[in-house]
Amino acid sequence: MSDFTQSHTTLSNIGVAMFAVADQDRALAFYTEKLGFEVRGDTRFGEHDEMRWLEVAPPGSRARLALNPPMGGEPGGSSIGVETPDVLGEHARLSAIGCIDIDPEPMRTPGAPLLFMLRDPDGNHIAVVEEPPAT
Repeated sequence: MSDFTQSHTTLSNIGVAMFAVADQDRALAFYTEKLGFEVRGDTRFGEHDEMRWLEVAPPGSRARLALNPPMGGEPGGSSIGVETPDVLGEHARLSAIGCIDIDPEPMRTPGAPLLFMLRDPDGNHIAVVEEPPAT
């Protein structure tokens, strides 16, 4: 048995979630042009600048979404949740844009907030969820 002493964490925030995407430029266009996210970082690195770290986020969000080439697998299959005070309005806005794989309408299940799902071009899932009430 180890002599482990539990201490309080100094971790305070989820800063970056990561999605594997097949084409970073196509993903960038989807997140900025369709969803309205902002570019938070776009940096080339590596010996010949062959790698790219690309981050986007909804305006005002502290958390960012990195759009990375697949590392040892296929793109897609990840998921995140984003919050909005107006799920119905956001669903209407995104539906009007067209060319987005989006649920036909928002849903509410007992005990859960109003939400809908959409998928990016690589099959990553985005849950658009009603913000919890302010406490």
